[in-house]
Amino acid sequence: MKTKLLATFLFVLTAAAVLAFPRQEPPPMLIPPPPIVQQQKPVIDVVFVLDTTGSMGGLIQAAKEKIWSIASSMAQAQPAPQIRMGLVAYRDRGDDYVTRVIDLSSSLDTVYATLMDFRADGGGDGPESVNQALADAVHKISWSQDPNAYKVIFLVGDAPPHMDYQDDVKYPASIADAKAKGIVVNTIQCGNLTETTAEWQRMAQLGQGSYFAVAQSGSAVAVASPYDRELAELSAKLDATRLYYGSAADKAKAEEKEAAGSKLRASASVESQARRATFNRSKSGAANLLGEKELVEDVSSGKVDVGRIAQPELPAALQAVPPGERKAEVEKLAKQRDELKRQIDDLAAKRADYVRKEVDKAGGAKDSLDAKIYGAVREQAGKKGLSYEAAAPAY
Repeated sequence: MKTKLLATFLFVLTAAAVLAFPRQEPPPMLIPPPPIVQQQKPVIDVVFVLDTTGSMGGLIQAAKEKIWSIASSMAQAQPAPQIRMGLVAYRDRGDDYVTRVIDLSSSLDTVYATLMDFRADGGGDGPESVNQALADAVHKISWSQDPNAYKVIFLVGDAPPHMDYQDDVKYPASIADAKAKGIVVNTIQCGNLTETTAEWQRMAQLGQGSYFAVAQSGSAVAVASPYDRELAELSAKLDATRLYYGSAADKAKAEEKEAAGSKLRASASVESQARRATFNRSKSGAANLLGEKELVEDVSSGKVDVGRIAQPELPAALQAVPPGERKAEVEKLAKQRDELKRQIDDLAAKRADYVRKEVDKAGGAKDSLDAKIYGAVREQAGKKGLSYEAAAPAY
């Protein structure tokens, strides 16, 4: 009897506990959100392999004038690419140099500042060291490792390669290496030397690229506009809104970039500076305008807080400013920058319209260096997913 009473008591106690403490449902499984994938910009790596012997003076001058237009033409792609440029200048054995290599960089100011120093000299004896120039372009340049990058060489010259140098790596071997790295090789012949034509055509065929011929001067479009000077002035003012911060190494790199900018503002033509202003306002050109560790951009985008930057890492212009006033100074520069960008965009559109009309008046420019480079880029970059809707290059 006692056992039965105890069992009944335990049953009642258990039932009361169940009523007092209902069964808890397990919490739902939390499914983590998908990771945020950073959309990487497509990459264009372009290296010009340029004959700098005495007969190439006209083309070298054209290159100095047109590098910004070529960059702007490439920047017209969708999606907007990261553009890096490099240069291999070549002459021949016995000249001041055989090759000079300027590695790929998104700082076109630095590449341009180096290009400005090149002069046409030497040569005069027929074939040049084209083989070594191509070998250096393939093996001494820091090409992108991205298999989807559009990597391209433009070989520009008027004389055939020396095929009699026994210690040379001949161009078929270098072009085979280029193909293995996914690099397209295009050839631009200046003038009409028959011996050059055959070799340049073969190189383009081996390099899965295009061959085209231009006049000895380069046949580039050169149209001055009434907006060029003001664009150049606004571009200089835009440069002046930049502030660089960071370590001593960061600041040294920025100083090199700013020195290149000062050099081109002092020596480049007004027209070239106007073309640079237009390129710098493209999505691709922002990397050239700003470089790395630029404070106004990084504060505006929320990347850094100026109040948290250590005194030695601040730009020199801000180190004497009281801490509480630094953010206001940066914001002031940001407003100035926005207004300058607006003015540049307005004038750049007017300039583009003016130049286009002048080109049309002259009968078009389908045989120009500009059009031929743009045509090759448009076709080849399309295979890498870059779309160019513009019918003509930027001038």
